[in-house]
Amino acid sequence: MKKNIVLLQARLDSNRLPGKVLLPINGIAMIDLQIARIHKAKKIEGLIVAVPDTAENDKLHEHLSNNAINTFRGPLDNVLKRFVLASEKFPSHAIIRLTGDCPFVMPSLIDEMIEVFEARDIDYLSNTIQETFPDGLDIEIFKTSALKRLSIMSLTEQEKEHVTLGIYSRPSIFSISNFESSVNLGELRWTVDYSDDFEFVSKVFNYFKGRESDFGIEDILEFMNRNPHIQNKRSAKYRNISLKSSQ
Repeated sequence: MKKNIVLLQARLDSNRLPGKVLLPINGIAMIDLQIARIHKAKKIEGLIVAVPDTAENDKLHEHLSNNAINTFRGPLDNVLKRFVLASEKFPSHAIIRLTGDCPFVMPSLIDEMIEVFEARDIDYLSNTIQETFPDGLDIEIFKTSALKRLSIMSLTEQEKEHVTLGIYSRPSIFSISNFESSVNLGELRWTVDYSDDFEFVSKVFNYFKGRESDFGIEDILEFMNRNPHIQNKRSAKYRNISLKSSQ
C-alpha cells in the first residue's frame, strides 16, 4: 500500500465554464499544467484523476489516458462514492484531494502539509477551514480510513457531492486541523470557475511561459505587484460558491 496519493477531481461538464480543464494555456491543456505542477511534490507516491463515468467526460478520460495519466471513473454527483471506489482500486494510507479548477497548485505546499498531517496524526488537514490562502491553492489531506468511516454513515446529498464536507462538519467524530498561511492572502482569487478567472490565470502562466511548473506564491504576488492592471475581476466572495449556494 502506498503512503500518500493525490486524487485529482476533474470533469468537463462544469456549469459556469464548461470544458475548462482542457482549455489551452500556452498551448497546453490547463489540467496538464496542473498535473505537471503536482508531480513536482516530493512526498506523493501517485496521482489519479477521478473522472465522472458519463459520456460528456469521455473526451477528458481519453485525453488523460493518451498522456499516460492514471484515471478512475465513478458517479458524477456522488463524488464521495467516486473517491471511495478509487481508493479501493488505488489503496493508500492517505489521500490528498485536489480539484481540476486549481492550476496554480503549489507542490511545496503539498509537501509541507503532508509533513504536518503526519506529525499531528489526525484524520483530516485542510488549508480552507480558515481561508488564509488564495482561493485556488486549496489542499485537503485525509486518512483513507476516515473516508471509509464516513461512507457508511447516513449522509445528505450535499455530503455525497462534496467529498470532505461530512468529515470536517463532524469534529466530534473525526480529528481535524487547519493549516494557515503566515500571511493572510484569503482575499485573492486564483481558481478557475468563470471566464474572468481563466483570463487572469492565463496571463500569469503566459508571464512564466517556459517554467510553468516552477513558479511559487511569491512569484505570483510579485507579478501582481508589477502589473497592478492585471487582476482577477472576480472577488473572493465567489469562493466555494456552489457549496454555499446549496446550503
